[in-house]
Amino acid sequence: MTHRLDLLNRRGVLALSGAAGLAMAPRAQAQSFPPPSPVDAGRVENGKVVFDPWRSPADTPSSPPPAPLPPGERVGFAIVGLGRLALEEILPAFGESKKARPVALVSGSPEKMKTVAAQYGIDPANCYDYANFDRIRDNPAVKAVYIVLPNGMHREYVERAARAGKHVLCEKPMATSSADAQAMVDACAAASVKLMIAYRIQYEAYNLRLASLVRQQTFGRLVGMSAINVQTVAENGAQQWRHKRALSGGGSLPDIGLYCLNTARFLTGEEPVEIFATQYSPPNDPRYAEVEETLSFTLRFPSNVLVNCFTSYGARDDKCQRLNFEKATVDMPNAYLYEGQRMTVIQRQGDATGQTELVLQQPNQFTEELDHMAECVIGGQRPRTPGEEGVQDHKLMEAIYRAAESGQPVRLPPVEKPDAFRGPPPGAKP
Repeated sequence: MTHRLDLLNRRGVLALSGAAGLAMAPRAQAQSFPPPSPVDAGRVENGKVVFDPWRSPADTPSSPPPAPLPPGERVGFAIVGLGRLALEEILPAFGESKKARPVALVSGSPEKMKTVAAQYGIDPANCYDYANFDRIRDNPAVKAVYIVLPNGMHREYVERAARAGKHVLCEKPMATSSADAQAMVDACAAASVKLMIAYRIQYEAYNLRLASLVRQQTFGRLVGMSAINVQTVAENGAQQWRHKRALSGGGSLPDIGLYCLNTARFLTGEEPVEIFATQYSPPNDPRYAEVEETLSFTLRFPSNVLVNCFTSYGARDDKCQRLNFEKATVDMPNAYLYEGQRMTVIQRQGDATGQTELVLQQPNQFTEELDHMAECVIGGQRPRTPGEEGVQDHKLMEAIYRAAESGQPVRLPPVEKPDAFRGPPPGAKP
């Protein structure tokens, strides 16, 4: 008993002495720091926070901080069709958007739509099926729709969206024929709504830089270009909509060869005046009963640039382009991928040949096109890739098929104006 009391007394003394020691310790003095410099603090200009450079000119400058619109001021989109592209790329891209947000969904699969709506915080009241799609006219939160359906369904839903008074962003290819594409342009014009085609390559950082190099003739005249977009299809691919002509409008050409065609037009700013083509499909393969497997075509432009394009569903995935200038060669592997673009410039360096890889900051391509469409809705300007751009591609694809079927070149009337079917670049003032 005595031992226990002694122990308690010793603990009490230790506790008291610790408390007393704390009481007698001098208080820490509040330190005084110098105020942040203007370089560190930045400033606000035109509603955006900006910083002065803090690195020397030898280093690559950092990008300015994002300046997103408040959520309530962003353009609300309805996503029409919840297939792979919508779920794997488009809806996630809204997470990086500064000017757009998803507010509605349209799908024929109620269970899938309910799941996706919950994932993205979309009000169940803003979920529509294809039968009641026209009710979006009564939803003021929806300013634009993004059509992500099979190609053959594009015209119907673009026209229905236009009648509902909603602006339209439509996946490429725009339709299954130039006639349908033109009807879509006419419907949107009659309804006074904007129509933009989702040519994401025209908003991708490396291809934008390459277009600048071509047009400024940084390496002299562009003499020729090679463009390849190929991928394989599963043996049961005949069941997929891309192999049904009524839904796809064709095989590898409108699906992936279109990237080669549209990018060549975009990089040069010109329209082809002559087309050569040939195509092949394996006999007795049900995947190619209605559409082509492989197609090769050559475009000749007014400046006599020759562009050789190759597209196929039968070769392992490869999406590259090479440009041959007077004074350099530019290689771009992964040119048409969703991400991972690269650019290498091969040219003389003194008494040797050198390769220089250009490394650019690479924003999400889908986010860039979403924000451009939102800018056009907010500011009233014409999209960079309007419906007329899609119509022209359909006319050229029809010429490519004619050339392949006849074995003869198809000549086209010259279009003198640069970027004849495009609107102003992103960021241009209306």
